[in-house]
Amino acid sequence: MIQAIDRAARVLNALQGARHLGISELATTLELSPSTVHGIVKSLQQHGLVAKEPNGTRYMLGPALLKLSNVYLDTLDVRARAMRWTAELARRTGLSTRLGAQLFHEVLVIHHNRRPDGSQQMLETGVTIPVHASAMGKVLLAYHPRLADEVLVGPLPPLTGDTITDPVRLELQLAQIAERGLATEEDEAVLGESSVAAPISDRSGAVVASIAVVLPTSEWPPEAGVLNDLREAARNVSRELGAPAWPPRVPVRGAAD
Repeated sequence: MIQAIDRAARVLNALQGARHLGISELATTLELSPSTVHGIVKSLQQHGLVAKEPNGTRYMLGPALLKLSNVYLDTLDVRARAMRWTAELARRTGLSTRLGAQLFHEVLVIHHNRRPDGSQQMLETGVTIPVHASAMGKVLLAYHPRLADEVLVGPLPPLTGDTITDPVRLELQLAQIAERGLATEEDEAVLGESSVAAPISDRSGAVVASIAVVLPTSEWPPEAGVLNDLREAARNVSRELGAPAWPPRVPVRGAAD
């Protein structure tokens, strides 16, 4: 591992979300000297990866990251092939839809369709959710035993009072997901919001993403028609990616995945 790159990445991770931190705060967080952090931050600032508050002394993530993230999203074959199907799923169900891919122990929303009711909604593309607290993430855990082994070691931090934090209980859920080909979460990431997700696989048969519909918990559980539409969307995207069958097979625990 190259130390300078590792330290720069740690600075960016410390500033993720809406965090604004000064040099001293960053140095404490990263357990580095203020002079070292100052040099890293100034280098990142020159490339637009970090920005300084106007008339302030704290730093935040810079605009160049948005450009890089858009380039990354545009290169994803699964996103390009799924977009029309997620839009159709939103239209048919009247619900918000998400497409998610693994990012370490989180699921990254790589595409989002708002509910087609014209209401004001935040675009969620780029949002990350811990895999254990998301229906999309649970799909990835169920179909990637190595990832599941890493996550089930714990701890599983709570996002709400309903987040599953017991590894044994989560492991039982993963077995059920493998049988049904669907994963659910109720109020586990955001109170008042629940979702159900299905796997998307590629020509190798491996699960590369998951697709979800999101609905108010007051409308839970989803109707059978919604589940059928979700399965059909997952099947169609997988077919476009060359998947030999759907739902995909779950790799044997302990095998490479």
